[in-house]
This record gives sequence, structure tokens and C-alpha cells, in this order.
Amino acid sequence: MATETKPLNFATQAVHAGAAPDPATGARIQPIYFTNGFVFDSTEQAADIFAMRRTGFSYSRGSNPTVAALERRVAALEGAKSAVAVASGQSALLLVLMTLMQSGDAYVASSRLFGGSLGLMNRLSGRYDLKPQFTKGQSPADFEAQITPETKAIVCESIVNPCAMVMDLEGIAAVARRHNLPLVVDNTLASPALIRPIEYGADIVIHSTSKFLGGSGQTIGGIICDAGRFDWKASGDRYNLITGEWPDYPGLNIAERFPDFSFAVACRLFGLRDLGPGLSPMNAFLTLTGIETLPLRMARHCSNAKAVAAFLKDHPAVAWVSYPALPGQEGEALAARYAPDGPGSIFTFAFKGGEQAALKFITSLELVSHLVNIGEIKSLVIHPATTTHRQLPDADKAAALVGPETVRLSIGLENVEDLIADIDQALAKVA
Repeated sequence: MATETKPLNFATQAVHAGAAPDPATGARIQPIYFTNGFVFDSTEQAADIFAMRRTGFSYSRGSNPTVAALERRVAALEGAKSAVAVASGQSALLLVLMTLMQSGDAYVASSRLFGGSLGLMNRLSGRYDLKPQFTKGQSPADFEAQITPETKAIVCESIVNPCAMVMDLEGIAAVARRHNLPLVVDNTLASPALIRPIEYGADIVIHSTSKFLGGSGQTIGGIICDAGRFDWKASGDRYNLITGEWPDYPGLNIAERFPDFSFAVACRLFGLRDLGPGLSPMNAFLTLTGIETLPLRMARHCSNAKAVAAFLKDHPAVAWVSYPALPGQEGEALAARYAPDGPGSIFTFAFKGGEQAALKFITSLELVSHLVNIGEIKSLVIHPATTTHRQLPDADKAAALVGPETVRLSIGLENVEDLIADIDQALAKVA
């Protein structure tokens, strides 16, 4: 009697998914294919690959075996049908927006997002007329209130950068379904170890792999995951890169030929073949290696962050801390529901002494590095109001909890007593 194969658990997939021993050499580690092109068996094979009649490798900008292994692994961890790796997280967001929309289209976006995402959205609006309809608040009703006939998608983060607020993904996904819109979720701050947005109704998930997936601060990269369940055909010609004919690919209708992962194919053809932000195979290899320890690292990240946040909350120099794993914090219930293992390791806190106190604190730290990245094994600190979110108007900075008195911490894997001691000595210099 046949028995069902039990799905592999998350930690096992983090180590094994997407890769296997090399059939040519027996190498257990995924090989790095440092080549820009691949030899074809015949002219017919070359023509078929370029016409999308056959799968295969042709040029590493569009696909590479090392990069493909990373795509398979992240797709498995997110529960997606397919994934497309790109040069950076910023590239991932750009490709998603440009694949879904054309000039004159709009999309609903959370008003609380990473500063680079907000900057890109505003630039695309001014230069290419891709119009963000920013929410007034963060509830599902706030997203629904901004939808118009022009709206083509909904975009949010699972955990907001940098205030650590956890979004009501299931509620926002219900809004998206009511209006037949794809939900795009940036899952960078959570990683699939803490939240898997597809399980709550997301259609597209993106990451900056430069953060927790890679983990060591060595690489830049991004990835787009396609859940494979949005009904593009039912939308008619609203998403014409997916449901329309491609003049330069005779007879190709992506939704018809690739129904299980239409969006991923459109991103690969338009995003990688046309726009070109391909991922280096070395960066893919380093990210694959980082993912192997992802569940272990995220547990330590979260426990360290909670301890540091609790210490800061009780310090007399600190006005407030935004970390929803602490009792009594705003968003505590959503964090417990969607991220029971912890809402990540990035959060903000504010000084009673204002901007000068915040800047003095940053320059007084010795163990914690003054660095713009997040999600590394080393603890990092930045002043968002003058760096990552400097382009926001003052009122928007205050609403996003990144005012001049605010500091962002990305808590790493060091001994937590050592971290608290460094933070304590820096606080003493502020006082």
C-alpha cells in the first residue's frame, strides 16, 4: 500500500531544498557556475530556448544553474511555485511594479515602508506615471479605502522597516481578493523562518536577500516569489505582459503556456532578458550557504532583540521603544498571531533628549556598528531621519516612527549581555 511522502520540515528544506549532489563530479555543495554563456547542443535547441519553446540555460543574465538553485530553495521555503532571483531587493520591487503595470496605472501601497521603497515609488510616479496610492493607516480598511478603478496591485511589508510593526496579512489579502488584485508582500524583515505570507493569501513575495537570507553582510541580491494562484486570465488584458501576446515571441501567451507560475515567467522575460538586473552566481552561492543556518539565526536574532528592547524600554533616557514582542506594545496581538517566534530583530526607539542625544548615542557605541544594512549576524545601528528615510517630509517621518530623535537597531547574534553592556555605556555618555 502506497504511503504519502511527508513534506520536509522547514529546517531541512533550508539545508537541502533546490540543490543536490553534482551529477558530474559528486560534489555535495552546489557548484558555482562562473560562466556568462552555455553551449547549445544544436541550432534547433538554441532557437527553442530563445523562443520559450524549451527550458534550458543560454545566458547567465536570464538564468544560471547556481542562481536557479537559490530560486528553487527560496520558493520551497516560501511555499511558492517559482522564484526569480535578481541583483538586489530594490530590483525585485522595481521588476514587480513594472511587470504588473504600465504608465497611468496605480497601486495601493502601505505608507510605512523601507525608505528605499518609498523613494523608488515616488521616482516611478514622477517619471513614469506609476502612481502609488498610499494608505492613511495600516489596517485592511485603510488599504481598501485607497482602491480605485486604476488600481492594479496592493503592496505592503510583512514586518515594517524599521518600526517592527507586523501587518494583518490575512485581512489585507481578503481586501485584495474582493477587488481581484494581486497582493505583493516584502518579506525581508521576517524571512520565511518567521512569516510565510503566501500562507495568509499573498500572491507575490519579494526579499532583499542581502539581509537575513544571506545573513553575513557579504552580498547584494533580491528575489521574487510567485505563489502561482492568482487568476491572471480572469483579469482580461489588465496585466497584458502576462495575458497578452508578445510580438517578439510569436505565439507566446505566458498565462496560457505557463499557468502555474505565469508571473515569474513574465518577470524573467521582461525583467531579466529586457531590463537585465541578473544576480551573480557567486552572490547566489553565498546566499544559499547563508540560508542553511536561517532558522537557527532567526531564533537568536529574535531572542536578542527582545532582551535589548526590554532593556531600552526601562531606561530613563528612552522615550519609547517600537518592538511589538514587548507586553503592552501597539501591535502586540498581530505580532503574536503572525510571528509567534518573534517579530524579527529590527526596531526603533526614541530619545527624550531629541536628535543630538540620538546622534551622540550612535557615535558612542563600540560593539554595535554604524552601518546602513540590516539583518546581519553583527549588530548594526543607523539614524533613519538623516539616512534611509531622509527624503520623507517631517510629518511622514513622525508617522513612520523615524523622527530625528529616533534610532534604528538591527540586533545580531552576539552575546546579549555584551550587547546590552555596549548600549548601556553609550546611553551613559548621552546622559
